[in-house]
Amino acid sequence: MAREFKRSDRVAQELQKEVAVILQREVKDPRIGMVTVSDVEVSSDLAYAKIFVTFLFDSDEEVVRQGMKGLEKAAPYIRTLLGKAMRLRIVPELRFVYDSSLIDGMRMSNLVTNVVRKDQERHVDEE
Repeated sequence: MAREFKRSDRVAQELQKEVAVILQREVKDPRIGMVTVSDVEVSSDLAYAKIFVTFLFDSDEEVVRQGMKGLEKAAPYIRTLLGKAMRLRIVPELRFVYDSSLIDGMRMSNLVTNVVRKDQERHVDEE
């Protein structure tokens, strides 16, 4: 009987929880602000981890750019804290990636809502 999840998937899930807690409680860099960990991908050898993040006030590109610089600067510190929190032989090297899918999804949802509203107004006008 095959396992449902690979080890890398389980480690990624645990990394996501731990990094979110560390970013919320331990990292004090004002450039980072309110950040959410949306996903984590871990390589099959568990040596590298891509951490996908979104920022609460990410409408301004400069805020996002500064936040990403802050995360890259804090990556070694976060990795050290992960090593203490998780029992792994190799703590993955962390690479932060900005995830714009949440913003894109909200934009698309607004577009669909506007089209539906205009269509309903047009049908009301025809009657």
